[in-house]
Amino acid sequence: MEVLFIYLIVINSLCFLTFGYDKWRAKNNKRRVSEFNLLLLTAIGGTVGGILSMYLFKHKTNKFSFIIAFYTIAILQVVLLYFGIQAFKS
Repeated sequence: MEVLFIYLIVINSLCFLTFGYDKWRAKNNKRRVSEFNLLLLTAIGGTVGGILSMYLFKHKTNKFSFIIAFYTIAILQVVLLYFGIQAFKS
């Protein structure tokens, strides 16, 4: 359980920083981090970091296709967590 907690701290921090870095690159007309990589970080556990950075940095909050993909991942994670907890209880 401790390893999972450390993993989530690390991946959410990495996701948060990557979203912020992409926003910085966007403002400075530099090559961007791909949406695939941003969503991949989200999918492997960085959802909280992604949400925080999206709204703190005002990044990707107006791109409808990204928002749909991001929240689809978040909802799937909640569903998987629910069923994982249910399976663990049995």
